[in-house]
Amino acid sequence: MLPFGQACADPLPFDTGSVDSGSLEAGPAPEQPPFEDTLPDLDVVPVLEGLDHPWDVVQAPDGAILTGQRSGGFVVRRSDGSAGPVAADLSDLYAQGETGLMAIALADDFERSRKLFTCQGFQDGAVNDVRVVTWTVDPEWTNLTRGDTVIDGIPVKGGRHGGCRILVAADGTLFVGTGDTAQPSVPQDPNSLGGKTLHVDADGTPAADNPRPDSVVHTLGHRNLQGLAQQPSSGRIYAIEQGTDRDDEVNLLVPGGNYGWRPDRIPFGYDESVPMTDPVRVPGALGSVWSSGPETLATASGAFVGGSSWGPWDGALVIGALKSKQLVFQRLADDGQSVTAQAVGLEGEYGRIRSVTPTPDGSLLVTTDNGDSDQVLRVTPRG
Repeated sequence: MLPFGQACADPLPFDTGSVDSGSLEAGPAPEQPPFEDTLPDLDVVPVLEGLDHPWDVVQAPDGAILTGQRSGGFVVRRSDGSAGPVAADLSDLYAQGETGLMAIALADDFERSRKLFTCQGFQDGAVNDVRVVTWTVDPEWTNLTRGDTVIDGIPVKGGRHGGCRILVAADGTLFVGTGDTAQPSVPQDPNSLGGKTLHVDADGTPAADNPRPDSVVHTLGHRNLQGLAQQPSSGRIYAIEQGTDRDDEVNLLVPGGNYGWRPDRIPFGYDESVPMTDPVRVPGALGSVWSSGPETLATASGAFVGGSSWGPWDGALVIGALKSKQLVFQRLADDGQSVTAQAVGLEGEYGRIRSVTPTPDGSLLVTTDNGDSDQVLRVTPRG
């Protein structure tokens, strides 16, 4: 784990000119593919109810379903159908604005270790930050015990743009997406962990593919990264990012890539009128795989669905959207660098949708984020 302020020794921006970006160099926003009506009918069953802003959800190998409420508190539904709180010490939780108890991810050896990761705001005297920490849960799902801090020093300021998503990759390493805290210099500052994707081994040491060996920073130039997903068929990592009043994005991550968000055009101000991807002010900026264009959906998560019951959408990326209150399904091109078709589900039926999590049987666990009797839903295609 690197302490705050030591994300990397070199204060200069990444050399995106040396990144193997394929055809991703920024240009005009990707053309919107047509929407299709071929999505299978979806069966929806509530799994947990009466929640307050559940940010993420996971399903353990024993069938237990765990979620966490942004302002504090873990809740579980066990495999026997019983449900209730899981005790955990969250006395130092910093829950303000968009920040609080956020991402949850199971360790790749969970069946043996009972270990999981969370990303959450922390209060530590006069200094607040966001951290990735480990927990161990007992076999009965009654108590979570705090373990190691994997990453600290992710900046937070008033809770805005404090999003934090954890992806445990197939190789056991962790990708972490962070928000830029609405501070103009943060996304392009390689010494800040905000507005980045971070890549670490499970103990918090920098992963081998990071552009600098002493840094956990994997990519930079992000605004508010809310989703991370690994495509099973290719191993590619995709980031789902919220735009301003337009241009939500899906980005294909390339180690050392700069994704072009630079809101410092106004001296000492956070200028949200700049492009999400700005190749003029950020030479070498990488373009998005998909952009929402002039509309904003408030994209908040992403995952790949699997199973023959999804029909032509087997293997598609599915995105949870807050503002448009829907699931967005996207088929990706073979090279992974564009979207060829899309469809929507649950539009307006359950309000704002935060997280989407695939399960082994092909269903999705979905969290709503309305702040009033929120739910965890199981969404199953009717094959």
